[in-house]
Amino acid sequence: MLNLTHLLRVPQVDALFDISPHDAKLAFAWNRSGEWQIYEMELSPSPLAIGEGNITQLTFGNGGKFNPRYSPDGARLAYVLDSDGSESYHLVVYDFASHQHTDLTPGISHALQPNFCWSPDGSQLAFLSDEQGHFSAYVVSAQGGKPQLVLDTGHPPWQVEWSPDGKHLAVSCEMHGQDYGIFIVDLETREVIRLPLNAGEPQWSPQGGKLAFQFNEGGWFDIGLYDLSTRQIEWVTRSEGDSQMPAFVPCASLGASFPTLAYTQSKGTVNWVETLDAEGARKRFEVGKGVHGRIRLTSDAKRAVTTFSSPRQPADLWMFDLESGQSIQLTNSLPEELRQAEFVMPEEIEYPSMDGASVPALLYRSKRMPAPAVVMIHGGPNWHYAAEWNPLMAHLASRGYVVLAPNYRGSTGYGRAWQYAARFDLGGVDADDIAAGAQYLLREGLANKIALTGRSHGGYLTMVCLTRFPALWCAGSAVVPFTNWFKSHEDSREDLQHWNIENMGDPKEQYERWYNASPYFFLERVKAPVQMICGGRDPRCPASDSLAARDKLLELGKSVDFLLYEEEGHAFLKIENVLDAEMKRVEFLARHLDEDVHRYTSTQVDR
Repeated sequence: MLNLTHLLRVPQVDALFDISPHDAKLAFAWNRSGEWQIYEMELSPSPLAIGEGNITQLTFGNGGKFNPRYSPDGARLAYVLDSDGSESYHLVVYDFASHQHTDLTPGISHALQPNFCWSPDGSQLAFLSDEQGHFSAYVVSAQGGKPQLVLDTGHPPWQVEWSPDGKHLAVSCEMHGQDYGIFIVDLETREVIRLPLNAGEPQWSPQGGKLAFQFNEGGWFDIGLYDLSTRQIEWVTRSEGDSQMPAFVPCASLGASFPTLAYTQSKGTVNWVETLDAEGARKRFEVGKGVHGRIRLTSDAKRAVTTFSSPRQPADLWMFDLESGQSIQLTNSLPEELRQAEFVMPEEIEYPSMDGASVPALLYRSKRMPAPAVVMIHGGPNWHYAAEWNPLMAHLASRGYVVLAPNYRGSTGYGRAWQYAARFDLGGVDADDIAAGAQYLLREGLANKIALTGRSHGGYLTMVCLTRFPALWCAGSAVVPFTNWFKSHEDSREDLQHWNIENMGDPKEQYERWYNASPYFFLERVKAPVQMICGGRDPRCPASDSLAARDKLLELGKSVDFLLYEEEGHAFLKIENVLDAEMKRVEFLARHLDEDVHRYTSTQVDR
């Protein structure tokens, strides 16, 4: 059996990293010490010279540091700091010469998004702040001072990118439903152009005249190029599967045979990297069967850096030689004692939902069948379980449990129709898909008793399933969940409220929908023991909601195991709290899974 503590202590590299000007260094966030800190690696022209000895830790102290970005001259490094888990980020600049860290947003009481960018001359930074009660785009001097508002669309922005000529900002915002839109603002005239598409992930070409983006209207994400002078769009990809996260070569003077653009291409639960040159030739690169993250290309177009993760490999930095196709591992997070360990590998399956729809999922089979099973519910809901590192699944599978990870309706990765299928029916068809997964395990003789667990929206769906299908489960653990749409909405940030309204309607106009989708009002139906794990500073699923649910469950005489980590947010930052929470989650599940097996049948479903 894989040791859970060892698995949870395995560090990972965050997907937001940066290559310095002239390709000399690489900056990235890594929780190697148990805390998220910023590190820097020498990026030697010789792959053989790159190794652990060339890594330097740049930040220290409490809080999580993320998204390092070099100034255009490489003399400074900006990053964001989450000091208490509340996601109220601060924007910090590190000077390599003086070794000083300067907080450009000291004493603020409002929140910043983790995404920002430098101006091409290095004198300013653009960032996203809700200083006025809702998120907008601002510009601030790299020396600090009062930020200047540059774009307020009325829609929550998520990403901002400065054009290389310094004249424009491209800002990606949440729009209607689950769509994103890109706004281009002229910083001199303040003219604003909106791309008339569901578009996100903007990236400027080296000349600044074109903007790459990912777009999804009728099916899959594709990569497009918007020409700022002609205002015309050219399509780079048209494929089945998602083309995402475009990245340009920083240099504009390379020949036609050199790669000019890279992006990720996915199919099901895996993806790979593709490059495109000026003549339209494409090449495919992959470390293995798993998930590649964001891409950065060197200015000579000879190398690409990305992150890669698989069910037996935590997220690390990898580099591709774009001529030979060779992949080189730059960081190695997996400790020696786990490199030869036996990991149960998942398989991609499909099973029928209650209405006959085919639900994709990852399945970890047990050597003994039937066996106790855990249904793992992903959060988002705009996300999906992919073939990547998941310590909890790895541990549960190694215990001999069956693990099912459904990509229920509402998940990304399976086309626009699947992603939108649960809009205005959250807690409905998505919960049906999850319960149908449990029925499938019982019907196929894979499981004899089933627990379920999920985090964030997955925690919400855990509570929904416990109330809508109480006879299916022997236990349910909900991590940073919400149970009452009304209360959670009232206690959340404006950008999160925007998403709620876009995907559930107005709470006053759609009162019945919100009420029926809130498991809080149906807790008397719960039959199985419940565990709830919360963060006291969670801005996304406020602990106030879970506290109210706990009190009501206790009043109803239900079995409740409640854990509140006062100084944590939605994603726990302190390794000791991560270890404690996940150990107690597994202990809770195992306690009920390893009891004498009750008799279950595939027809025992309460609607």
